[in-house]
Formats: sequence, structure tokens, C-alpha cells
Amino acid sequence: QVPLVESGGGSVQSGGSLRLSCTANGYTVLSNCLGWFRQAPGKEREGVATIFTVNGDTYYADSVKGRFTISQDSAKNTAYLQMDDLKPEDTAFYYCAAGFTSKTGVCLPSAFTSWGQGTQVNVSS
Repeated sequence: QVPLVESGGGSVQSGGSLRLSCTANGYTVLSNCLGWFRQAPGKEREGVATIFTVNGDTYYADSVKGRFTISQDSAKNTAYLQMDDLKPEDTAFYYCAAGFTSKTGVCLPSAFTSWGQGTQVNVSS
């Protein structure tokens, strides 16, 4: 059973917006880090955005700063990635992840242990 389930992917034109959602699949994932990662064909997976859920500290990759926003709704056990001003280079398979860190505010990729199956985002020029 996949711990996390993503939704909201699709196809948009350059400049458009999408919002990805990530929910725990039927059980609580012990975590204080939530994150979104992506992988484009022929490229390595990269971190897009993370949030330390205790205090809301966020991290964004330089390529998405000012365009993407990560957020969480603890009551719904859901994380979101709002993606605005999308560009063709944002085309990738997007994964959400959850994990736990002992370092306040620092959600390194190694902290993420629960993953979703991903959702495809296509941005056309």
C-alpha cells in the first residue's frame, strides 16, 4: 500500500497554474517534514519544495522560487504545491514525500521515507 497519494497533475500551457495535493493513504504518517520532488525524463530526481511542519519553515529550489508555494493542512492531513507561472522546464513526474528530522527546520532529502506514486505535470510552450 502506497503511504501517500498525489493528485492534481495534468497538462497546461506555459504561464498556467496547477495545484498538487498529497494525502496520507488511510493512516497517519509520522512526520515533521513534507516535501515535493520531481523527476524529468533522463534527469535525476530533484527536490522542489519542503516544509518543516512544526514551524512552517520552507525551502524552495532556485528554479521555482517565487512561482511555487508549498503548504499544509494538518486537519486534513494534506500537503499542497501551488504552481504558478509554469514553464516547459517544469514538465516532470512530481512526487510528494513525508519524513522526520531531528534538526529543527532542516528537511534534507535523506529525511524523507514515505513516498507517493507520483503525478505527471506537462507544460507546453
